[in-house]
Amino acid sequence: MIIIKSKEEIELMKEAGRVTAQLLASLEQFIQPGMTTKEIDRYVEETIRKSGQIPAFKGYSGYPASACISVNDQVVHGIPGKRKLLEGDIVSVDLGTIYKGYYSDAARTFGVGKIDPEAQRLIDVTRESFFEGLKFCKPGFRLSDVSHAIQVRAEADGFSVVRDFVGHGIGRNMHEDPQVPNYGAPGRGPRLVPGMVLAIEPMINQGTYEVEVLQDGWTTVTLDGKLSAHYENSVVITEDEPLLLTL
Repeated sequence: MIIIKSKEEIELMKEAGRVTAQLLASLEQFIQPGMTTKEIDRYVEETIRKSGQIPAFKGYSGYPASACISVNDQVVHGIPGKRKLLEGDIVSVDLGTIYKGYYSDAARTFGVGKIDPEAQRLIDVTRESFFEGLKFCKPGFRLSDVSHAIQVRAEADGFSVVRDFVGHGIGRNMHEDPQVPNYGAPGRGPRLVPGMVLAIEPMINQGTYEVEVLQDGWTTVTLDGKLSAHYENSVVITEDEPLLLTL
């Protein structure tokens, strides 16, 4: 069941989203070659707690950290640890907060130092595909119109769209209905109406869209070992233009 949020609920989600947006923006300067993924996670948790909010991911379904940190061929759900970032790596950071019982969720992919132009193109197209989908986040369009626009943009540049993981509704729970795929034919699924809040999150691969989950039960990698990028925001459907809570 899709839960429509009231104006009061959206105000609470705005506050959760504000902290998440500011934190992700600060990571652009914070992330440097030589630091470990655990150091990034520690910074994320400390920043969230200093804001008076709660890290949404810590303990979620048993997840052991406050951020999912995925490097290079890791698509999503990378567990922070002793891995040191190298010049030229790309790193996706997915995080969220809880404010008065309401969730935010967003992700960005960052270059570590100077990166390969093709890696930068993947990051850029992943972000652009989100904004192509956003054009259809208005009342009257159907959910798959968003999905289709994301897929078309990504594939136009020769990249592939992950099928095994999708976006989702968000509110009092991290994952709510509806699921939001990043691929598919247009004109399908529920019509978008004001008060829907969706976490839209293209996960785009350099090579095949196929992925596998590693033995830790979380870390997901591309099947061919090529790079993957991730871009996500929590989005409110309004009477007019969509509202981005995490940007």
